[in-house]
Amino acid sequence: MSSDDLVETLNAHPPAVIRTLKGRVVAYAAERHELRMGFDIGLEFCHTVDIVQGGFITAMLDASMAHVVLAAEHGKVRVSSIDINVSFLRPARAGAFVAVGSIVKSGRTVAFLKAELYAEKGELVATATSSAHLTREHR
Repeated sequence: MSSDDLVETLNAHPPAVIRTLKGRVVAYAAERHELRMGFDIGLEFCHTVDIVQGGFITAMLDASMAHVVLAAEHGKVRVSSIDINVSFLRPARAGAFVAVGSIVKSGRTVAFLKAELYAEKGELVATATSSAHLTREHR
């Protein structure tokens, strides 16, 4: 399956949380084990006027990390976070975001992942690392 086909497949039936955050997979680069997602975050996800609440920032980072595994495994695994460590680098204001998730190392049952979240003007606003449990389909 081509990268474009994987992007189309991942966007075909997104989970409710991705729809809520107006998210979509933008690109997948198999050779770099990297996936980009776009999000459009409105004021309803903010506190202190226009500052995006940290849980929603974490959700965008988590989604990009889970989706890169789904793309790499052609949807043949289920991904469950074991842990997520997020560093909030600057205030994230409502608007468009790009989350870039990548695979650091992946085994049969555990994957080590990282992600970066960028605001509209390309400012890095948060980073994350995660360990994820992979549940594979039985053959």
